[in-house]
Amino acid sequence: MKIKIKGMGIYLPKQVVTGEEIDKIIGKKIGWTSNYVGVKERRYANNEETVSIMGKNAILEALKDASMSLEDIDVICYAGDSVEQIIPSTACLIQRHLGLGDSGISCFDINSTCLSFLSALDNLSYVIESGRYKNVVIVTSEKASAAINPKEPESFALFGDGAVAMIIGKASENEGARIINAMHRTYGDGADLCSIPAGGSKIPPTVSSVTRESEDQFKFHMNGKKLLKLSFQKIPKFLEDLLEKSNLTLKDIDMVCPHQASTSAMRLIRKKLNIPEEKFMVIIEKMGNMIAASIPMAFYIAVKEGKVKRGNKVLLMGTSAGLSIGGVILEY
Repeated sequence: MKIKIKGMGIYLPKQVVTGEEIDKIIGKKIGWTSNYVGVKERRYANNEETVSIMGKNAILEALKDASMSLEDIDVICYAGDSVEQIIPSTACLIQRHLGLGDSGISCFDINSTCLSFLSALDNLSYVIESGRYKNVVIVTSEKASAAINPKEPESFALFGDGAVAMIIGKASENEGARIINAMHRTYGDGADLCSIPAGGSKIPPTVSSVTRESEDQFKFHMNGKKLLKLSFQKIPKFLEDLLEKSNLTLKDIDMVCPHQASTSAMRLIRKKLNIPEEKFMVIIEKMGNMIAASIPMAFYIAVKEGKVKRGNKVLLMGTSAGLSIGGVILEY
């Protein structure tokens, strides 16, 4: 599909939280987070830096990057896991912050946890290709710090906050930009390996349900070892099938922008798939795992650092709660 990323923008919260600060919170020896988990710093959003505010700021930067105005937007899609409130959609709240609350611009959310951005990019590309919309904003704004549990040190030390926005539209005939292929697979047997059990209809957030005993159910839980094992079983065949359907090999890919799941997982996956280190974008050391913002943030930084240029073939790929695996191959 002739789809082009027209502009990109980010927002990083002001507060930088070091590994040493995390060590003190979780009661670990100084240096544990930086050396064992591999995240030396990450950003934490304050109370004023809400998901919708961070998303708004990222969109404004993306519009500037694309030399476009708010009036050029047809759709705002929030693609992420850190919904600001149960209803209305987070995209609706972002629309209002942009001063477009009376515009009628279509707003909706897409959530496949860490793969939300890829799900939005994949599905909305077809909508653009059909001619229904011209310019679509995909914004991923995550506030992981709101739900991580210090009682689970390994996951608590992993995560960071931030937002990324991209404006996508149809590429002109003389432009090479395109979505080459995309794929998404889910293995629900791994549903309990990564979860926040409460907050939905099963365990609603009523006053009576939120007790000291149940509080942990409203926090993030991850069985990292089992999740990594299941991912290792599924990812190689997934990538093989995606490349085969795209008539490509890994040698044709100029850069891989993976989900920044964890330092150890990324290192092991890269080696297992035989991806050269220089073609594997790693930002977790200074950003942490930013949930759905990880993949687009890695791509944004790769472009800004000159590691990805127009015409390059890029593989965006990762895993998410589910267990789900997703990948998009694009020509930038």
